[in-house]
Amino acid sequence: MVNFYLFALMCIFLIILPGPDTAVATRNTLSAGRMGGLKTAAGTCSALAIHTLAAVAGLSALIVKSAMLFSVLKYAGAAYLVYLGIKSLLSIRNGGQEKDNSSGPLIKGKTFFRQGFLTNLLNPKVAVFFLTFLPQFVEEGTAPFFPFLLMGAVYTILTAVWFFLYVLLIQQISSFMKKPKTQKAIEGLTGTILIGFGVKLALEKAR
Repeated sequence: MVNFYLFALMCIFLIILPGPDTAVATRNTLSAGRMGGLKTAAGTCSALAIHTLAAVAGLSALIVKSAMLFSVLKYAGAAYLVYLGIKSLLSIRNGGQEKDNSSGPLIKGKTFFRQGFLTNLLNPKVAVFFLTFLPQFVEEGTAPFFPFLLMGAVYTILTAVWFFLYVLLIQQISSFMKKPKTQKAIEGLTGTILIGFGVKLALEKAR
């Protein structure tokens, strides 16, 4: 592996860019507090670990090269983001409190984990990212197995650190953000953003 520090710096810049993972983590932190956000982040990082293993095993390359597999994953991810967005918009009618049939007004922790996990796992752009970004830091002529594994682990760890700090920040300012009017505005904005990410993902083309 070459330019480790440059790789780490680039990872940090890429991680902090807002995306579907950030939107879901924000939504769940505001609706269920710190644990909701952290469990969402744990789901995101678990999905990144799977993306890393897929890249190492060559499965990511297969997904990117197969138009059918890419499309299936893309539309599944897009549908899930739109689903989460619609749930956010509908929750406004319930006073900002999202309900879960199996657990009443409060959503179970595994639901937050699942939302973070599926949002990241069903995004084929993550697989494309791993296959286009990671090889740039592998020495020419070197087998990519261990470098990919190391870089995937570094990216996942940095993501975990960032979301931990991000969730804490959201928690600190949540007293203002949890006011009824503010909560409804945030739910509406987050829902619209998630639907937008879903539509954008659905229109994404394999490269």
